[in-house]
Formats: sequence, structure tokens, C-alpha cells
Amino acid sequence: MPDPHLLFKPATELADLVRLGEVTARELAELALDRIEADEQGLNAFTVVDRDGALAVADTIGAGDERPFAGVPIAIKDLSVPVAGLRVSSGSELYGDYTPDYDAHLVRRLRNAGFVIVGKTAAPEMGIVPWTEPRRFGPTRNPWNTDHTPGGSSGGSGAAVAGGLVPIAHASDGGGSIRIPAACCGLVGLKVSRGRISRGPDQGESFLSVDGVLSRTVADTAGALDVLAGYEAGDSSWAPPPFEPFSATASRTPGALRVGLMLDPGVPTDLDPRAERAARDAAAALESLGHHVEEVAAPIQLEQVIDMFTDLWAGMVSLGVRFGEMVTGREATEDLLEPLTWELHQRSLATASSTYLRSLAVLQRVARGVIEWSQQWDLILTPALAKRPLRIGQLDTGAPDPMETFRASSDFTPFTPFVNVTGQPAISLPMYQGDDGLPLAVQLIGPPVSEGLLLSVAQQLETEQRWQERRP
Repeated sequence: MPDPHLLFKPATELADLVRLGEVTARELAELALDRIEADEQGLNAFTVVDRDGALAVADTIGAGDERPFAGVPIAIKDLSVPVAGLRVSSGSELYGDYTPDYDAHLVRRLRNAGFVIVGKTAAPEMGIVPWTEPRRFGPTRNPWNTDHTPGGSSGGSGAAVAGGLVPIAHASDGGGSIRIPAACCGLVGLKVSRGRISRGPDQGESFLSVDGVLSRTVADTAGALDVLAGYEAGDSSWAPPPFEPFSATASRTPGALRVGLMLDPGVPTDLDPRAERAARDAAAALESLGHHVEEVAAPIQLEQVIDMFTDLWAGMVSLGVRFGEMVTGREATEDLLEPLTWELHQRSLATASSTYLRSLAVLQRVARGVIEWSQQWDLILTPALAKRPLRIGQLDTGAPDPMETFRASSDFTPFTPFVNVTGQPAISLPMYQGDDGLPLAVQLIGPPVSEGLLLSVAQQLETEQRWQERRP
């Protein structure tokens, strides 16, 4: 039997073991499935497990398979991403047992790269909040301390990778939903540039949301991006292709860079001293690598545009509700949705199209200004989170005033959403461990379409910090 800790190894190393015949794809799939189904840590990370399908695919993969991730188990986030034969729930009772018979483009690309899909991971209803406690499935827990959240909305994926259930997992990010679980769970979380990964065939271009992965290493994240990135027929816009594979750029030394250290997120919130210390220590680590770091002020106070961001967020939530209605033939009601989802859906229905477009136009203008400001530096460094990972139940989407809960969530994660507005790439890196035993992460933000640069600097830091060796 394979080592039960094998799934803590990077996905690239596991693919090498399969290729060399030192472990079989079936052994890896069975190990992942057994760990998921046993759930010895009580993580509640999965909403669907596909034992029969995963083993059938694994049995087709043999030694010598040259695909980059042949035989590696992976999970898909359960948020409106179709996987043929697997239920889609988006964390909601509204979706019932809706089961598509086709794959999203990104799922097809993962299959073609040799990944073995073992199931789907939990998310909050419609991916709204930065924790994962949907009414339908119950709370997902952090492997480092199960009294705390793994973050959201890709919380199930974060818990699954950090807990050694799978070595890598799909995730998505509309306001920080890759970077927040990465920060909570001690993982690498890259939010790619707008248009880098196709969202088809169901979803068109999104102003806020992108897809990606959560992994333990920069090499795994870069390799997965090489698989996922690129134009698909019908895409309305797309990011320009890189001049070389992201994996190659990640392995290069980036040279001396100018880095701006930004501790003010542009919204009024109290920064946890440990988060500030982590960012300052990361700045010192970058300087020791030959980079120049200077502290900078936020380019804009974002309070003036929060309502406009909420217009777009509510519209995105309402789209998820409408899609659920379409695929199930059921009308959304307060009984089928959590109170926060219902409130945001109603806000969207009450927002005139001209108001929505005005909010979009103003936010695009703000994004242009922020990007112009950031051109003074090669990278911007921030804390990943303003607070330590929340305790389970600390915030409740069913509270008497659910919109107050929504506003309170920004105190936890004020550094991530504006990057979705600008469309820039950003990466969360698990630089340290806090005195509370939970990971302490920082965020690096790059210029538009600079994923290669971010990965290169991240690889420098990973070599120094060796975070992939830490385990809950």
C-alpha cells in the first residue's frame, strides 16, 4: 500500500512517480478516495465523491504516460462548474440534484493533462462570503485548527489540499476566493489576470471572477496554469499568451525589483499586528534577495465605491440564482436560499440596468487609476488577510441583518477584492506560521498579465521558506 502521507507531495512529483511506475494512478486515486471518505479530521471538504468514475479513469493511466499530471488526483470546486455526471450545487438547496452531462472547458483541459477527478469541494452558497459554512452542507473546517474556517469561497478546496486529501484542487476567485483559502490553509493561491483562463461554455467574460488552483508549491501552480491558460472558441476576450510556459518563467531569477509595501487596504479596518509583522518580515526577506522595498500609501480610499462593487457582486450572485432556476425549472424562494443570498438577489432585481452599468464604468475608471499608480513599482506587497482566520460560526449569513454580515466580511479580507476590480494577477504566499498555529500569508500584486513575474518571485521565496514542508 502507498504511504498514507503521499498526497502531501507536490502534484508534479506524484506525476513523476506514476510515470516511472513507482506508484500507480489507481493507488493514488484509491488513497485520495479513502482519505476523503474517512474524513478523519472532520473537515467536511467534499460535497460529491466519484469513486467509480475516478477509478475507471485511473485504470486507463499507466507508467510512461507523458502527460504533465497523469494519474494525479484533483478536486473541482462545487460552484457552477460543470463536470459531466457530477452534481452541481453551488452550495445551495436551489440547485437540488442538477447534474450536467458535459464538462467546462477548464475541466476538459484538466482531464487532457492526465488529472483524475475524485469529486467536488464545498463552497458557501453562490460563493458569496470568505468562509465556507453553507446551510446545505454544514461548515468546512481548517486542517490547522478545526475550530477555524479554511476561508472561502474555495474553502473546500483549501481544506482538501492542506489536509492531504488531494495534492491540488480547482478554485475560483471573484473577490479573493483563491487567495483567502490559501492564506487560511498555508497554500499557494494565484489569482490570474482577467481573461487568462476561459470560463466557457456556460459562462462568458466576468469583470470580477477568474478560475485557478490551490496547491502546495509554486511549481504545481505554474504547471496547472500552463494547462488551463488559453483561448477557447467563443471567448469574447482573452489575455495575451506568455512568451514561454509559465513553468519556465517560474524557474528563472527575476532580477532586482522595486516593491511597494502597502499596509493600508484603502478601507477603515484594524490590521492584526501579526498580519502587519508578516508583511514587514516578507519585505525584509525580499530585500535580502536583492529587491528594493519601500512603504507606500493606498492609492484610493475605497469606501466611496463599495456600494458600486456591491452592485456588481449582487448581480453576480443573482446570475447564480437565475442559472439555478434555469437548470432546475424551480423558482427561487426564501426557503431555497440563505438570507444573505436572498437579500443580494433582491438588490440585483431592484437595480436598474443603467445603475449597474454606471457602477461598472466607474469601477473601470478606478481600476485604470490604480494600475497607473502601481506602475511606479514592479510589485505591490500587502498582508493577505487583515485578521486571523475566523472561528466557525463567527459570522452568519442567516443573521437578523445579513447585509451587515456581508459588510463585516470586508474587515477580514480588505486586501483582496480591489485586485478583482483591476483585473491584475495576485498571489497569496504562506510565508509564516502565527503564534496561534495558523498560517500567516502575504499577497503580491503584479502589473496586468504578469503571472510569470509573480511566480518567479514566489519561487524565490518558497526556496527560502520551504513552506511546502509544513503540515497541519
